[in-house]
Formats: sequence, structure tokens, C-alpha cells
Amino acid sequence: MGKFIREFKEFAVRGNVMDMAIGLIIGAAFGKIVSSLVADIIMPPIALLTESGNVEGIRWVLREAVIQGEEVIKPEVVMNVGGFLQTVIDFIIIAFVIFLMIKGIMKLKRQKAEEPAPAEPSEEVKLLSDIKELLKKQANS
Repeated sequence: MGKFIREFKEFAVRGNVMDMAIGLIIGAAFGKIVSSLVADIIMPPIALLTESGNVEGIRWVLREAVIQGEEVIKPEVVMNVGGFLQTVIDFIIIAFVIFLMIKGIMKLKRQKAEEPAPAEPSEEVKLLSDIKELLKKQANS
């Protein structure tokens, strides 16, 4: 049992697991930001274009309810197109924002990789370094 606990502890504190946990937490917070962007900024103009107060309220009635007296004989059959449309728009925006983030990260990685290595010393500097080493050896002997 002690070996199992020790292995689990090593797994749990390994860098990849901690990075993943941090990513999930930040992702959840980021999801709220994107949801607010969609609901509060992007959807109102779309709702205005569709002449509906709410995109999620868009629906197609395939069959009206049949009511006799107070009894419902056949229920209404409805396609809730607005809910699907809202989900698709959310997905497209989230995918686009993630694409932009990954593109930015990759650009930063490329810039870091392209940083020039320190310049190699010139021939004169190398020669002077060799002379300096020889003089040190002569002084110590």
C-alpha cells in the first residue's frame, strides 16, 4: 500500500499533471469570458437581425398542439433552432479564440528559437586568449 501511495504522490506532483490542472482552471475561467462575449456582445446584434429578442427563442413549430376542451390530445412538436444556433456560434467563437491563442504562442516560440546564438569570438580574440593562457603557464612554472 505504501508503494502505491508513493507512486500516486509522484504522479500527482509531476509537472505535467500540475500544468494540466492549472490549464483546466484557467480554461474554465476563460470559458466564462468567452460565454459572456457571445451572450452579451455578439448575440444581441444577431437577435436584432432576426427580429427576435433572443436567438435561443427561435423555433419552428412543426405541428400545433391539438386541444379539446382542457385536454391536450396531441402535443405541440417544435424544433428549437435557436438553441442549436447558439451552441454553434459559441463553438465557432471559442475555436477561433483558441486558434488565435495557439497561433500567438507558436509565434513567440519561433521568435525564441530564432534568437541568435552568442557570436563566436573573432580570430584575434581567440589568438589573444591562447597567448594569455601561455603566459599564465610560463608565470606558474
